[in-house]
Order: sequence, then C-alpha cells, then structure tokens
Amino acid sequence: MEYLQRRVELVDDRLEAAIDAVEPEELSAELEHVVLAGGKRVRPAVTILACEALGGEPEDAVDFAAGIEFVHNASLVIDDIIDRSDIRRGTPSAWAEFGYGPAIVTSDGLLGEAFALFSSDERAMRIVAEAMVELGEGEATELVARPTNEAEYMDLARRKTGALFRAAAELGAVAGDAEPAVVDSFGEYAERVGVAFQMRDDVLDATADADDLGKPTGQDAEMDRPSVVQVTSLSPEEVNERAREQSSLALAALADADPPESEAIGYLRDLAEFVVVRER
Repeated sequence: MEYLQRRVELVDDRLEAAIDAVEPEELSAELEHVVLAGGKRVRPAVTILACEALGGEPEDAVDFAAGIEFVHNASLVIDDIIDRSDIRRGTPSAWAEFGYGPAIVTSDGLLGEAFALFSSDERAMRIVAEAMVELGEGEATELVARPTNEAEYMDLARRKTGALFRAAAELGAVAGDAEPAVVDSFGEYAERVGVAFQMRDDVLDATADADDLGKPTGQDAEMDRPSVVQVTSLSPEEVNERAREQSSLALAALADADPPESEAIGYLRDLAEFVVVRER
C-alpha cells in the first residue's frame, strides 16, 4: 500500500498547491473545504497508474490526476445541492457550510482549476469535455426520466460514474503517450470498473451497517435515488454478480491493451477485483 499511498500524496500535494494559488481567499477556503476534506482519490490514482503502466512517470500525469479530482468534486457539490445532502465525507457539504450561491461558485471554481490543468494538451481537453457531456446528460436524465429497468440503470451508471472513471484512465494513457487504441482499451477498463463500483455502492447503501460502512446507510431510499436496488427486481446477490461481470469485462479490456507487466498494472487489476468485494 505504500506504493499507492506515495502516488496519492503526490496528487494531494498538487491539489493543495493549486488551491493555495486561488483568489480570493474566500474561494480558496471553499475549494479547500470540499477537496481536502477526504475522499478515496480512486480516479486520480487510476490516472497515475495508467500512465505508469504505459511507461510514464507519476509526475507526467499528476496535473491530469489532480484535474480529474477537481472535476469529480465539482460534480459532488452539485449532487449535494440537488439531494439536499448536508454531510459529505463527515463534514458539512458545501451548500450547508457556505450557502447555495457560494456552493455553486465553488463548483465553478473547481472546474476552472481543472481545465487549467488540462489546457496544455488538446487530447486531455477533449477527453474531459466528452466525459462532462456524459455526466451532464446523465444528471439531467435522472432528474426528468428516472430509470425503470436494469438497462436504463446501467446507462445511467455509465454516464454518472463510468464516464469520469473512463476519463481518468484515458488521461493517464495520454500522459503515458499511448496509441489511440490503447487509450480506448484503458478507458473501457475504467468505465466498467466505475459501473461495478456504483453497483456495489448501491448494494452497500441498502444492506450494510452504517458503522461498518463509515457513513449513513439507506440514503438511496430516503432520497428516492434511482439505485439498482430501487429500480430493478434484482436481489443484492444478483447485483453483486452483475458487478462481478463488469469487473471481468474490465480485466479483459485491460488485457486487450497488452501492457507490460509492472506494479502499476497489478494495482489496476487489483482495483477491478476490489470494487466488487469492498465493504465500505
């Protein structure tokens, strides 16, 4: 785990440096409240690992990794406003701490910082723009036309969660100077990992003990969110099986890229297997 922790710390240092440079100080403090409150840093880790798996160095991808974390956090700020969620990662959510207006400005500020980090590479800009289109359309679809079956849920999960995972891996592959076909294979790997991650998240929210999970459970039902448990007749066991199928497809996509054996590729394989068995 020390290997992975060093890379997460590299991303955290880049996030802190970017936030420290933000003006005015009030906006910097709001960005710090959102981004540095915690989080798994899964997406930026995928960016760093994808770059290393293709022969790059962590430093080659750290700007892209920090940028995708900014985008992710910007989306969480808006999610919390929509859901009226007043807690995020054990601390007050942005709107609960600062009010609706400042929270929206915080989300905008996070996106601005993200695109400043992507602006040096046209391919990176295109990858993230496409992911944000998917994310925005997914959010809009959820608001106006809730999924009512498994196929519609899977499409929503791909857009709301899978798209940013895909972008994270594709950014890492671009930083590693990969060919387009390899970039696409890494993207498919991560998109399927993201969908599996979301399905497992839905199951844990419906079945786990809050103390074990480390956060409140039953939130999907309470907020009337369209989780896979809410909108399909699948049992938690069947959902877990569907998540494992996505994990297997993710590993197959990674194999299609034919990367050399390395510690980084081992961690990416481990991630695909871990997301479907995690307990928190």
